[in-house]
Amino acid sequence: MRANSAKYPSLENARVFITGGATGIGAAMVRAFVDQGAQVGFIDIAEDAGQMLAAALPKTWFRVVDVTNTDALRAAVHAFIADRGGVDVLINNVANDTRHDWRDVTESSWDQTMAINLRPAFFAIQAVADHMIAQKSGSVINFGSISWKAKHDGMPGYTTAKAALHGLTRSFVKPLGIAHVRINTITPGWVMTDRQMSDHFDSQGAQMLAQNQPLAGRIQPQDAAALALFLAADDSAMCTGQEFTIDGGWS
Repeated sequence: MRANSAKYPSLENARVFITGGATGIGAAMVRAFVDQGAQVGFIDIAEDAGQMLAAALPKTWFRVVDVTNTDALRAAVHAFIADRGGVDVLINNVANDTRHDWRDVTESSWDQTMAINLRPAFFAIQAVADHMIAQKSGSVINFGSISWKAKHDGMPGYTTAKAALHGLTRSFVKPLGIAHVRINTITPGWVMTDRQMSDHFDSQGAQMLAQNQPLAGRIQPQDAAALALFLAADDSAMCTGQEFTIDGGWS
């Protein structure tokens, strides 16, 4: 936890399930929730990174899962619920923003992009919804992106999926809300994960950031994790169906 960061008593022992938790924003959230005393489970296809993180945080629950396999995704969610006796927070974070030219997109590659960036969020929600409704509490957090608002033209499949995620959030507000289960979207700007720094951030990227992000500085994974903590905690008890943007003023 960062110095002077908020402590949320309601997250003590909360059962938190995170998709794509081995690296980047996901790993920052795993650490942040563990620091709050939560019981954290996460899945990822990156086995080595996931095992290293789980070893560093011994009380975490980790499984290697390819989220494009919906049966495997469901099985992992149900296994976590069985192991921890329930689930209080679901964070749909898994994504792949590999750049691609629109001219090169095929039906197969389009479907694969949706199978990573959009479809798992729906089926993870479906897997936890009845449980959260029955216990009359819970928080679902979907991760979007400002890429579509910024008119990013280098990854049309990804930007389409991320735009759709807030529509998915809004579609569950009423069926979940009647049981006081909340669902919101976090929409990050350019977060400086290790992958972004190694693959995409160069002198040209620095210039683009300076031109488009009014707030000085670089958004870190911990910044997104801090917002996720708030939306998971009881402090956001009456927040649902909303989009919370963390982009330094870009969009």
